[in-house]
Amino acid sequence: MADDAVRMLYLSRSDVAAVGGDHSDLYVGALHEGLVAHANGDTVQPLKPYLRTDGPDGHIADRIIAMPAHVGDPGLSGIKWIGSKHDNPTRAGRERASALIVLNDPATKYPVAVMEGSLISAWRTAGVTCLAARHLAVSGFTDVALVGCGLIGSTQVTALLQQFDHITTVHLYDVNADAACGLADRITRDHPNVKAVVADTAEDAVGQGDLVVPCTVTDQPYITFSWLKRGALLCNVSIMDVHKDVFLGADKVVVDDWEQSNREKKIINRLVLEGSFSREQLHAELGEILTGDRPGRDNDDEIIVLNPMGMAVEDIACAGEVYRRATESGTGTWLDLH
Repeated sequence: MADDAVRMLYLSRSDVAAVGGDHSDLYVGALHEGLVAHANGDTVQPLKPYLRTDGPDGHIADRIIAMPAHVGDPGLSGIKWIGSKHDNPTRAGRERASALIVLNDPATKYPVAVMEGSLISAWRTAGVTCLAARHLAVSGFTDVALVGCGLIGSTQVTALLQQFDHITTVHLYDVNADAACGLADRITRDHPNVKAVVADTAEDAVGQGDLVVPCTVTDQPYITFSWLKRGALLCNVSIMDVHKDVFLGADKVVVDDWEQSNREKKIINRLVLEGSFSREQLHAELGEILTGDRPGRDNDDEIIVLNPMGMAVEDIACAGEVYRRATESGTGTWLDLH
């Protein structure tokens, strides 16, 4: 309708949750479609710029990122604008990250929706781990190791327990022992058949994991290849946690997007600049595995690393599904643009 062309749907965090945005099912489905579209060349995704204002000595996690993408045909265009400050929880009593997502009609270029984006961001990150685990983890894996028990880590564990009923044990470590103990209590309360073990060190937790998920704000690597047991899948969610030898020693390295991963002086980029890693040594992008163009895990002995930089394609695919559900259910608030 003509009236719709000058209106935009606003979705708060509670609106996003109300249409399924607080459960992994929405994200696993939307991400599969989005990553397959990306592998098939049906997306547009400029390299995301990082806005840093704290100077050369600022923390690596302190930045605002603009993440634009177009997904599908005709699909949706959009952008996630996400800010992060590593000490928000302790200094300001707020979550580390905050975000807005704007969706645009590709035909008119008009915005059609704006929504709270940090819930979507956390869950789509967890959804990527779930998709990777389906194809790259040992079949029927039982032990998950989580390092970093904040919002992102908690969401990762929640999504994995929703998607995989064969998980029996979650090994937890956090430099803040109270955070690890609190998450352990929530896991055992919500999943009585799952054992939650608080490890004394990160190495103790990582060494037990069939699936290892670091979710920290560190800017210094600490996980070495020797920590990983044979058959482990390491989903390197927070990017800077692993030493170079993990990439060089792994049987397969997978990324969500090569161009996004090979930049900003992250570990892969450093290896490329040193001449010890290249696109040719990469096993696959995750979307290529989902399409079947590249194999996933070949045997139970392989150590595989997924390095998910986080893509705008993923955010827009998931936000598009939230928007579709919201318009169908009448959720949200319409705002006049004119």
